[in-house]
Amino acid sequence: MNRYCSHQSGSFYLLLYFVCCCQSVISSESFVVAHQVLCKRRFTRKMKFLEYTPLDSLNLFLDHLNLGDCTIKGRLDAFSCKQTGIDRKLSISLEHEILDYLGKSSDSDPASPVDHLACRTSRKTLIYLVLTLGHLYPDYDFSAVKAHLFFKEEDWDGFKQIFDMYLSDASREWVASIGGSSLLESMTTAIDEVIKIKECDIYSYNPDSDSDPVLEKGALWSFNFFFYNRKLKRVVSLSCFCTSNLGGDGFLPNTASDEDDDVLVDMDM
Repeated sequence: MNRYCSHQSGSFYLLLYFVCCCQSVISSESFVVAHQVLCKRRFTRKMKFLEYTPLDSLNLFLDHLNLGDCTIKGRLDAFSCKQTGIDRKLSISLEHEILDYLGKSSDSDPASPVDHLACRTSRKTLIYLVLTLGHLYPDYDFSAVKAHLFFKEEDWDGFKQIFDMYLSDASREWVASIGGSSLLESMTTAIDEVIKIKECDIYSYNPDSDSDPVLEKGALWSFNFFFYNRKLKRVVSLSCFCTSNLGGDGFLPNTASDEDDDVLVDMDM
């Protein structure tokens, strides 16, 4: 049983037992399946989505960019880390998961790319990043302990290098169809309007193939960047992936909803 699911109310299990009995299908398998559904629901209401017009034209361009042999899909999303709900269980359970991991880890374990998890501020940062991932890919079950191994703190040059490597064709298409400033300049301006890039910490999420929700669906490549402004308590994410037009199509889950609630504790960063 996932540790962060153990904090859920026992009423769920009583209800589950009652339903299974009524249907005469109670079994360990049905209980496990239902429990897994509950675990995944922990990410369905979390970071508050923020609407920003500067991101709209970029999202429209990246939504389904056909480049002939392949198609690029991507989007920029902005989220608030401030608490808007009264449910603190999600952030607390993730905190417990991390602390449990620290208690069981040894000196031979790999160091966390998100600073040191022994630092409370770093744990809060990791929780924000994991919750943002959960919003971007709501059907994927992320573990804070596992995810922290794939986060890496970046600088602007590192981000630009990845951008140029994977979005060079998209940049040429932007100039040909949109004109004006380059794709990178337009993206930089838009992100800066939302979150003030110079005040941000930049993180990338580079999982192995077994932990990438997009590569599992057959994407050729993917990348995820997060611009986190501690002072504003906001995160802007940039997620992109590429699929071959010779095979099956990829996906990018819908991420924008005004009805999404943020259950994070309003933490002083």
